[in-house]
Order: sequence, then structure tokens, then C-alpha cells
Amino acid sequence: MLVRTARPLSLIISHHLHPSCTRPLEQTFRWGVGSVAAASRGPRSMDPEAPTTNPPPTPAEFSAESTNPAATDTTGGQEKTPPVGLLPGETVVKEGKAAILFPSANEVFYNPVQEFNRDLTCAVITEFARDLLAQRGVKVVVPGEKERVVVSLSEETNEAEVQAEEKNGAEEPAVTATAGEKCERGLRVLEGLAASGLRSVRFALEVPGLQSVTANDFSTKAAALIARNAQYNGVSHLLQASCRDASMLMYEMRGKKERYDVIDLDPYGSPASFLDAAVQAVSEGGLLCVTCTDMAVMAGNSGETCYSKYGSVSIKAKYCHEMALRIILHSLDQRAGVYQRYIQPLLSVSVDFYIRVFVRVFTGQATVKNSASKQALVYNCVGCGSFHFQRMGRRTSNGKHMKYSAATGPPVGPECEHCGQRHQLGGPIWAEPIHDLAFVQKVLSGVSGNPSRFGTSKRIEGMLSMVTEELEDVPLYYTVDSLSSTIHCNTPPLLQFRSALLHAGHRVSLSHACKNAIKTDAPPAAIWDIMRCWEQANPVKREKLSPTSPAFKILSTKPGLEACFTVREDANPQSRKRHLTRFQENPQAFWGPKARAKVGGGILTDLQDKRKKCQNKRKNQITDSSQLKSFPCKRFRQGTCTHGEKCSYSHDLEQPNEEKME
Repeated sequence: MLVRTARPLSLIISHHLHPSCTRPLEQTFRWGVGSVAAASRGPRSMDPEAPTTNPPPTPAEFSAESTNPAATDTTGGQEKTPPVGLLPGETVVKEGKAAILFPSANEVFYNPVQEFNRDLTCAVITEFARDLLAQRGVKVVVPGEKERVVVSLSEETNEAEVQAEEKNGAEEPAVTATAGEKCERGLRVLEGLAASGLRSVRFALEVPGLQSVTANDFSTKAAALIARNAQYNGVSHLLQASCRDASMLMYEMRGKKERYDVIDLDPYGSPASFLDAAVQAVSEGGLLCVTCTDMAVMAGNSGETCYSKYGSVSIKAKYCHEMALRIILHSLDQRAGVYQRYIQPLLSVSVDFYIRVFVRVFTGQATVKNSASKQALVYNCVGCGSFHFQRMGRRTSNGKHMKYSAATGPPVGPECEHCGQRHQLGGPIWAEPIHDLAFVQKVLSGVSGNPSRFGTSKRIEGMLSMVTEELEDVPLYYTVDSLSSTIHCNTPPLLQFRSALLHAGHRVSLSHACKNAIKTDAPPAAIWDIMRCWEQANPVKREKLSPTSPAFKILSTKPGLEACFTVREDANPQSRKRHLTRFQENPQAFWGPKARAKVGGGILTDLQDKRKKCQNKRKNQITDSSQLKSFPCKRFRQGTCTHGEKCSYSHDLEQPNEEKME
């Protein structure tokens, strides 16, 4: 029997350090009141470290003693002071139904722009729980949700799907699960790098059908903040704080009965070091949610670094954002294959400065053999941007059996057939569909049917609508502006270019990853034929083109087809017709990745000055050479400057403040 205290518990963290290192040897959570009762319960089976488990007060007792912001007013109103008092310098940050205590110093990382990421994750886990718990005889109930209506952007409705929905709704499970309540047959969730615990608290308050949520962080200050936030929001019965190394925690939970149903990884930078443990610690058919914010590496700025982290070479191309999604999916599938497991992508999105993937992980030796045929190398022309794929393996069906063999290639010659330039080699990348359209439709229906649930519902609805319109069997994309730039002509209107592809008998769609993207199954030869026809109607000055330029060689060839640019009705997708919020403007100034949290908190005082100085540096170029004296001479620092006093740059050995920062 659980013994509960009549007043909120205070948290004291004892953090002992070895004299020769800074790695914590012991993190102990001591409770001032009720410690005997907490010790009598013993460790829970799902939490490998018993001292990190919080005594779970009942929601009734907690609300009786305090004014819980999550239980009263979540959309606004005057905030009352709860018994979990604010420490000096702390503020309350509200997001969704959660109210998080957050220190003013930069001791625990928090990025308000990631609200879209957290909203989307709550929506995805809700639908995942709905499907999984239905098999366990549990019905998920979401507050504010009316009858489930399948949202379809197409004008035609599938009667078979509607009948299936009605049939499934007729057999309702006897057990129901609501948000904020513990479900014994529910999901076990792990957030490996929780920081302030905002995401985990939102899971506990907004996602129904959860058995437990483990919010882990290696920082003792973050772990203490997570425990206080759990009390502040009245979810200590669901959420347990953990102060562990995320990889070690997941490695210890690799047993089939100890695995988590959902693992969420949202690190500061690359998640590469956590992927191996994550694919082992997630349950059979479980959900793995991964965020990557190292887009500079994955978008082609450092291909060798990308290979060392993800086993794939990135290319700096117009389709770099979708390629980044396919790189992380390739890395996950490759690491899962080591343990005879494979992935099934549910949803993969590229948003602003990061990418987010949701995949299910299964076990099956026979299916793992298909992995090689799901990966492909990318041949990208450096002149015109045409690309081709080379599968890593070949799979052919031989009756009831599958035959595997080596792939044949390459698909291109030494030079590009269109412009005569060389090819770059990138990858391997995931070449299969990156979305499960049936699952995406369920998430879209849940969000559009309950728009008040999330603060970014309009943006989620717009992005998921575009995802459902994408050609799922066509990897990567072209952009209309880059095609026009290659041959130095005017850019054709998007609808006219899409109509020309449709008139030519090809499929075409937009992409959520880029505003001007064109995904099509048309070969590069057909695309350039259409651009040649457009150039004939909008001619360029051929005499100014260099004979060795890609534009000269492309336009020197006569088009093989007569393109029709008459706008078709089906060229304009439904998401565009409905004026959905597909690509949102920057929400605020300096909205990108925030500074990394550091011991003692605080941000360098001149960081903001450096950002302002570098903002629009290409637009506001220096025209007066005297202004260059404020910048150090790199050649002088290396000892190779031969200009002496006539050098336009400074030879002062003392670096300015901006150069001293790490």
C-alpha cells in the first residue's frame, strides 16, 4: 500500500564528484518527507535506477494542495503561485497544457521555436497509441475530439474505407484511456535527452494511454528541474525523472520485457551516438522518434563528417533537405539490421533548421535481407543538377521465394548526357517511401478535427496535407528556379510547369521540404525538353553564353517533344487551393538553434552582437576599404602576408571579441 504525504515534497540532489574527473559517480534524489514510504515501495521494473523515481502523489491530493496550471487554465488567464515555489531567477513557460519552471540562466536547454516539433510528436504518439492499444482492448479518448472523420484532400471518397471505419467503431473496447491518467496496459515512453522535461510533461498531460514516462538527462540540474516540473504539473504519478547517460540507460533496457514502446531522441546536434542503443531498446513494432539539428553536415557542407556519423555522403544540392531525411533513415535501417531488425517509416518531415523522423522498428531475419535493395547511391551532375539512382542490391521474386543478387550499373556515363559535366557521388540513402500515407491521414484527421488542441495546428495541417500529396515512390526533387538558372532564362510559373509535365504523361507533385520543389517521375531528358520549349517562347541571348557552359550545350539540342503550358485543373493541388499554411514565415528574430546549455548558465554577452554583425553580410557589403582595417588579416596570422603596411586588413595580433569566442 502506498503511503502519501499531505504536502508537496522537496527535492534535494546530492552530487558527488571524484577528485580526478567531473563525471558524476552518484546522483541521489532524497525526499524530505515520506522517505520511508518511498523506500518501502522498492524500485519499479521499468526504471533501472530506483533513486530517480519520484513518489507519485495522487492528482486529487496534488490539486487540493496547489493550483495546478495544467489542471485549470491552459489557454491563458491569471497564473496563481503553486506550492512548488519559484527559485530566484526562475520563470514559468507555458506551452500546450504544460507550465514549465525554467531558470533564467542558460543552465538547461530550451528552444521555444520547437513547439511545432513537440505538437507534431504529441499528435503522432496519440495516433500510434490509438492503433496499438486497440489491439490490447483499450480505447483512447482525446479531450475535445469529436467523431473521427477521415480527412481526404482528393475529391473522390473511398466507400470501403468509410465502411471499415464504421465497422471498427461498432466494436468499442470496454477499457478507456484518457490523458493524464495512468493506463496499466498503456505505452512506456522514454525521452532520452529531456532537458527541462517540457516534452515529457506534455506527453503525460496531453497523450492518453500511457503507463509511464521516463524523462532522462545526464545533467543533474536538468534532472532536478524535471522532478520539480513533474510536481508542478501534477504528473508525478506518470513521469519519473532519471539522471543517467542516455545510451547506457537504453542499453540496459534491451531485454524483450524491458523495452520501451516509444523512444524520443531530440539532442542538441547529431543523434548519431544514440541510434545504436535506441534501435535495440525500442519494443517490437515500437515507435522511434529522432530529431537531427546538424543540417549543415547533412545538407552537404561536410560530406566526410556526414559519412563518419551516418555512413552516407551528403551532397550540396537543391534537394538536400529531403536527402537529409533519407540519410537518417538509411542510418537507422543499417544499425537496426545489425540486430536482425528493420524500420518502417511512418512520417519524415524537414522543418526549418532540423529534420524529424518517426519510424517503427520490427524484427525479422527474412525482411532484413531486403535492406540492400532499399538503399541507393545518388549520381548528381554538377552542371545541370540532373540526378540518377543506383540501387545497392537487386531483389527479384521467384515464385514464393525471393532471389537476391548484386546490382548492375552505373546508370550514367563518364559525363552528363545533357550538359557534358561530371557527376558527384553521394549516399547511400533510403530510396523507399519515407511516409506511411494511411498513418499520416489518421494524424491529419486527429489534428484537423480538434484544432484547439495544439497551438500550431494550422501549420501541422498544412504540412501533413502536402505530405499526403507527395509522390511516395519518387525520391528527391528538382526546383523550378534552379532549372531556369541553369539555362539563364525566366522562371516559368509553377502551375504552367506542372501542367507541362502532366500533358506529357508524367506524374508530378510538390514537396513539403522546399517551396519551389517539383517531384516527378519524368526522366531528366523530358524535363530539359520542357525547359527548351519554354526558352523558345522566352528566348535568352545565346551570344552571351559560353560554349563550355551547361546552358549552351542544353540549348544547342532541339527538344524531343512539344510541351504544352496550358494550365490544367489538376495541376493545382488541394492544399494550395485551400490556402493552407504550408510554409510559415520566421516566427521571430534569431529564431534558429539557440546556444547550447552550459554549466553555470549564461550566454556570452557578445554573441548577439556577432549575430547582428553577420546578419545580411552579403547584402550590406563593405565598399569603403578603410572599413576593412577592423578585420584581422588571416595571411598575416599565418605569416604569409606580403603587403606589409599597405595591407587593407589589420595586422594587430590581438583578436577582436568576435574571434575569441568558441
